[in-house]
Amino acid sequence: VQLQASGGGLVQAGGSLRLTCTVSGPFFRISAMGWFRQAPGKEREFVAVISWNGDSTLYADSVKGRFTISRENAENTVYLQMNSLKNEDTAVYYCALDASRLQLGEEWFLYDYRGQGTLVTVSS
Repeated sequence: VQLQASGGGLVQAGGSLRLTCTVSGPFFRISAMGWFRQAPGKEREFVAVISWNGDSTLYADSVKGRFTISRENAENTVYLQMNSLKNEDTAVYYCALDASRLQLGEEWFLYDYRGQGTLVTVSS
């Protein structure tokens, strides 16, 4: 199973970016997919997660109202629309796949598969 994240780049504060994560390879099921980020010198932190069936989502307080997670089941793809970006959003963003849990998780170690990151840099 491979998770490929893309869409990162350099953007000015107040701007927008949309990240994409596509799952490929053989897998049994997806319960949820999440986004995490790691800023320079900081620990990795939870950003958002979406259930693969239904409409459940969960966001970190720091991104509520600015970021939106969505999915396209037929394409095994999850998106993260990031608006009103701030300098503190600068980080490497990672996507992750939860194949088994019934509840949405905020912990990196709970996810079964994790992708390589994509760098988002927000400039003043």
